[in-house]
Amino acid sequence: MTLFAVCSLVGGVATNGTTLVTARLVQGIGAALMAPAALSLVTTSFKEGVDRHKALGVWGAMGGLGAAAGVFFGGVLSEGPGWRWVFYVNIPFCVLLLAGIFRLLVGDRPAGARRRFDAPGAVLVTGGMLLLVYALIKAPDVGWAAGQTIGSLVGAAAILAVFFVNEQRSRDPLMPLSIFRVKGLAAADATQMIAYAGFLSMFFFLTLYMQNVLHWSPIQAGAAYLPVTVFLGFAATISPMLFARVGTRPVIVAGALLAAGGIYSLSRVPVHGHYLTDLFPGLAVMALGLGAIVVGATVAANAGVPAKQAGLAAGLLNTSAQLGTALGLAIFSALATARTNHLFAAHAARPDALTSGYARALLASSIFLAAAALIALRTTNSRGEEPPEQPHADFPLEAIQTVES
Repeated sequence: MTLFAVCSLVGGVATNGTTLVTARLVQGIGAALMAPAALSLVTTSFKEGVDRHKALGVWGAMGGLGAAAGVFFGGVLSEGPGWRWVFYVNIPFCVLLLAGIFRLLVGDRPAGARRRFDAPGAVLVTGGMLLLVYALIKAPDVGWAAGQTIGSLVGAAAILAVFFVNEQRSRDPLMPLSIFRVKGLAAADATQMIAYAGFLSMFFFLTLYMQNVLHWSPIQAGAAYLPVTVFLGFAATISPMLFARVGTRPVIVAGALLAAGGIYSLSRVPVHGHYLTDLFPGLAVMALGLGAIVVGATVAANAGVPAKQAGLAAGLLNTSAQLGTALGLAIFSALATARTNHLFAAHAARPDALTSGYARALLASSIFLAAAALIALRTTNSRGEEPPEQPHADFPLEAIQTVES
């Protein structure tokens, strides 16, 4: 959090693009350190089933509300005191939270021998994902069949393959593959990744539509998402109550289908759209689905995870969300750009070409949410039961078999 606050200050006072991008890069490192640590504290502090569901429900709701509220306040700050305040506003919140951290949290330290940091694994997975996202972003400019695109995609696949080999052979792997033996964890993370690809892309392209086609100001575009926070908060509040009755799986599936329907409605926006008739209905339905997914996926991804692996599970869930956002924007931007450029080549009017491109991206987002519903059928259907003890979860399969025999 200290790193995040310092980099927010550096980003706010930046006088050139290099400083700004560097500040954002290191700010991202700070955020990546915070999020898994905070989520693992939630999962280890609330060990009983029902209480844990409520705590994880609050966690998931805050994540969804933060994304929706950030769009609004980003518009207010950008049009008001200026874009630099998007960075400055973080600092007082970080100071308050740091005071709360030192007052409320126990400064415990891990018992036992320290593990060796898997630097090769970190470099490989980061490099592979960066190359993949870069290839997807550049493909519309250089062509999907170009040697650069094909070479980058093949290179990314090769690097990620080496990463998984490294994780299997490393004594202290960055991502112990044994954690995926926890039933439903991989499906919950995949659901989160695909869902975030659709959700965050929806906010991006719909905002571009409001500003570039409807010519709304940043404040107007941001205010359009205020109802999203209300409906999302409602869904996030009732979802933990539904878990005890029907379990997490039906709630996640229903939420994904609701969100898919809402975003599909938004993909049909006309050039001369109106908020109440063309945007509000889809946003309201989407927000209900978003609230159910972020809470349900958070609970499902931590169900049955032993306390020793709470940090790893939290890191995987956070990574799936960030990875989904990056891949979603890369893929859907390529689709939108290709569609818009095709219409520009056919001498279509600018508003028509832009709207059609944004609509194509939103349609793809809705398809991703429908796919997330299918993947969610494989998640754990947790109702709040006490998670079973898994004393051998940190050992490889051969070691488990040896101990049991």
